[in-house]
Amino acid sequence: MKLCVALDLASAKENLDLLELLRDYGIWVKVGLRSFIRDGQAFLHAIKAINPAFKIFLDLKLYDIPNTMGDSIDEIAKLDVDMVTLHASSGRGGMREVMERLKVIENPPLVMAVSALTSFDEESFFEIYHRDIPSQVLEFAKIASSVGVNGIVCSCLESLQIKQTFSRDFLTLTPAIRPFGEGSGDQKRIANLQDAKEAMSDFIVVGRPIYKAANPQEVVKKILETMELSC
Repeated sequence: MKLCVALDLASAKENLDLLELLRDYGIWVKVGLRSFIRDGQAFLHAIKAINPAFKIFLDLKLYDIPNTMGDSIDEIAKLDVDMVTLHASSGRGGMREVMERLKVIENPPLVMAVSALTSFDEESFFEIYHRDIPSQVLEFAKIASSVGVNGIVCSCLESLQIKQTFSRDFLTLTPAIRPFGEGSGDQKRIANLQDAKEAMSDFIVVGRPIYKAANPQEVVKKILETMELSC
């Protein structure tokens, strides 16, 4: 299980200051839509300048017609990031186009398909998709895996079923992790570290419990130590 630290602070400086505190840890860092729109490619270079070993997870959640998604992944592949996201609900064609484009790329990023945002509860999800979360997430995973997507973004509530249904090589990334039972904020389907372990998550995303802590280093150290002990 790998830790992804979400860089969701209000400025590039705040995010980079956080990473300076965490520079000695072997972590992934999640650059989301807000940060990338505001700070751009230069922000990615600044992350690597702090520690070249940081793995960059560019969480843009691509969703468009297949050709536009393909053109977008061509540009993303030039950024030397390690993992990217697209929406599974963009459909088989869009996901297939992305994976076809990446076949000619040396050292392509992992591609993860977003299933149901963790801000959805059953009622709000059904309003959009007209299906319950577990069955629709499983269907998204089936389509994504069939076109070669590396894994799926889901909550811990769905991760175990996906692992039991598909190959262990089909990855799960679980956001909304509150490592030690912290508050949920705007997230509905949250989990702690033990939940993530039992759900066989390959990647966990932790944001506010780290960057809002009085001592982010201690929180990250405790998370990594707990993950290591639970292996």
